[in-house]
Amino acid sequence: MRLASYRGDGGAPAVGVVRGGRVADVTAWVAALAPSGETLACLDRAGATPAQGGMLRLLQAGPQGLEALRRHAEQHLPERALEQLELLPPVPRPGKIVAVGRNYADHAKETGTDPFEQPRIIAKLPSSVLAPGSAVVRPESVRKLDFEVELAVVIGRPAHRVDEAAALSHVAGYTVLDDVSAREFQFDVAPAQTTFAKSMDGFAPMGPWLATADEVGDPQSLTLRTWVNGELLQDASTADMLFPVAALIAYVSRYMTLEPGDVLATGTPAGVGVFRQPPRYLQPGDRVRMEISRVGVLEHAVA
Repeated sequence: MRLASYRGDGGAPAVGVVRGGRVADVTAWVAALAPSGETLACLDRAGATPAQGGMLRLLQAGPQGLEALRRHAEQHLPERALEQLELLPPVPRPGKIVAVGRNYADHAKETGTDPFEQPRIIAKLPSSVLAPGSAVVRPESVRKLDFEVELAVVIGRPAHRVDEAAALSHVAGYTVLDDVSAREFQFDVAPAQTTFAKSMDGFAPMGPWLATADEVGDPQSLTLRTWVNGELLQDASTADMLFPVAALIAYVSRYMTLEPGDVLATGTPAGVGVFRQPPRYLQPGDRVRMEISRVGVLEHAVA
């Protein structure tokens, strides 16, 4: 399935199943789902309560919720044209975004560094999330605005100290994320401000939808591409990850619990603007298109 978050009637976030160019609204049905037992236990430890509706409520229902939705969606449901909807990020406000640095050998090579022996974990704050089709607004003092296509993993079951063999069973699905970065704050200041460089407002365009894990299949056999103004600048395969998705989930979950709705951004391949000769930074008026096979196409502008 492909699941979209969008602006519903009255402005409230809605959830729909994407079928071709149409979307079947399942918002009310999702709101009635009960969170899974393991989700409730996870939330209780943090003193938190379940989401009242939307994509997060669906994810908190766990794999059983997705399977129930799959059966429900086989019925005749009211549909609307996809092009008429204002899409939101698939998970409008993730609990956390865990990013991974230099997770492709060719990207590590272009940075002039050797591959890491363990994943380099970076925080990207949830307030940076931006809807597909929107514009990344370049901050006034930023001139080295860069793009990074990344496969984003959306967690569907709490993951705490899971082993690599079981890690993918905690994945609800995948989406496309542009890990927009202000390179001045990452490379030109001391100390480096990597979290700040990647967490400014609108620096995480994400979408266009969540493609469920069964729809995508093997996450290590996907093609990633980036075009800026029609020019192909990144072209790689997730097979080239230094640490595959399952290994990343296992590693991160040793130290922090991944909860339903959390996003794991798995790193970008070579071709980013900062390491090109000459550098190729994003400018106001640019159009960015990112495609991951079997997942979807994310587009956004720069303003």
